[in-house]
Amino acid sequence: MARSNDRRRGTTVARFGGLLVILALAAALLWLLSSITIGPAVNGAVFSLAESNPSLLRVGPVSQIVRDHLGSDLTAPGGTNPAVVHFLVPLGATAADVAGSLQREGLVRDGFVITYLAITEGLSGQIEAGAYDLNQTMTPQAILARLQQAPVPTVTVALREGLRLEQISAYLETLPLKMDVHAFYELALHPTPAILSAYPFLSTLPAGRSLEGFLGAGTFDVYQDVTPEQMVRDLLNLWQSEIGMGPIQQAQKEGRNFYQVLSLASLVEQEARVPSERPLIAGVYANRLIRKMALDADPTVIYGYDTAQLRKTPFDEWKNYVFWDALANPGSVKLPSDLQGYQTYAQPGMFPGPICTPTLASIQAALQPDTAPGYLYFLAKNDGSYTHAFARTYAEQLANMRKYGYIR
Repeated sequence: MARSNDRRRGTTVARFGGLLVILALAAALLWLLSSITIGPAVNGAVFSLAESNPSLLRVGPVSQIVRDHLGSDLTAPGGTNPAVVHFLVPLGATAADVAGSLQREGLVRDGFVITYLAITEGLSGQIEAGAYDLNQTMTPQAILARLQQAPVPTVTVALREGLRLEQISAYLETLPLKMDVHAFYELALHPTPAILSAYPFLSTLPAGRSLEGFLGAGTFDVYQDVTPEQMVRDLLNLWQSEIGMGPIQQAQKEGRNFYQVLSLASLVEQEARVPSERPLIAGVYANRLIRKMALDADPTVIYGYDTAQLRKTPFDEWKNYVFWDALANPGSVKLPSDLQGYQTYAQPGMFPGPICTPTLASIQAALQPDTAPGYLYFLAKNDGSYTHAFARTYAEQLANMRKYGYIR
C-alpha cells in the first residue's frame, strides 16, 4: 500500500480539483450551454470531460449536466448487504483511488458520485486517511460524511525482507493486534484448500508444505481485528505483487522445479549482503549440486536448529528468541529426523524447502546463477565490507581462511 514520506496519518488525502481546467474550453462550454439545446451526444461529451477534469464540476451548467447524467446513483445505496466493510484510505491516495475503491467494494454504484458530491458540496479537502467501517446500505452522502469523521484505528505492519515464518509470527506478537497470532501461524503452516486455490503461484507448493518462502515483505496497515486468514492473504498478496508469475514461468520454460529455485534463492538471501554477489553465491551452490557435493550451508543448519529450539519454546516467548544466531560448529549439529535434510554438511543434494522468503533479486540469482568462474567455496571477509572471498579449490579456500583470520 502506498505511503507518503511527508504526510502523517489523519491528514487530508483526497483533494479534488486540479490544474487541468482549460479556461478557454470552459468559456466555450458556457457559451454553448447558454445558446443551444443540449443533445445526448453533447451531454455525454460534457460528462466525459468532467470525469477527466473534475474541477469543471465547479462550473454550474457542467454540474447540472453531470447531476442529470448520474441520476439515481447520486442517492441510491451501492447494495443491500448490511455487513460491515472495512474500507481503507491509504496515505497519499488520490480522489480517483478513493472513488474507484468504493465502487470496487460495491459501496457505491458509480465512484464518480463521490467526486461529484465532494466538489459540489464543498467537501473536496476533508476526506481523511485511515480505516472506516462502511456497508452497502449506506447512501453516497452517508459514506462521504463517514469519510470525514475520525477513522477507525489501524496497526502498521512493517516486515523487512528475508524473514522466516516464525520470525513473522514473533513480530506480529509485538503489535497491538486483536488477532490470534498463533492461529495465523498454524494457517500459514497448514494452508487451507481455499487459500491454495486462490493464488496461482501456490500451485508450485508441494503437498503438505507450509507457505514458507511465499510470505511477502513490506509495510501496510491492517485493522486491529484483522483475521488470521486476512493476514495470510495480505502477505501472499505482497508476494504476488512483488514476485508474480514471471519467475515461475521462466523456471517452467527451462524445465526447472520452481520450489527448488525458491529454496536456493532463500539460501542466497541469507548469505548475500552485497547485491552483486548474489549470482556468484548462487553459482557456488549450483556448482556443488552439479558435482553432487554437500552444500555445507550454515543458514540451512541454523534454520533446522532454530526450528528444533522453537518447538521447545512457548509461542508467546518467540518474540524474545534470537533468530539466525551463528553456530560454532554447524557441521556437528544434530537435528531431529524430520529436519535432517537441513543438515547440509552431512548429506549432498538440495534441502527440503525455503528457509525464508527471498527477494526478487535472490530469485533471479537462483534462476541465473553465475557458475562460469567455477567457484565451489566462499567465506565472509569479516572486514566490514559485507563481501565474500570465493575459491575454486579447497586449497584456495584454506588460503582465504588464513588471510581473513579464520585459521592460523
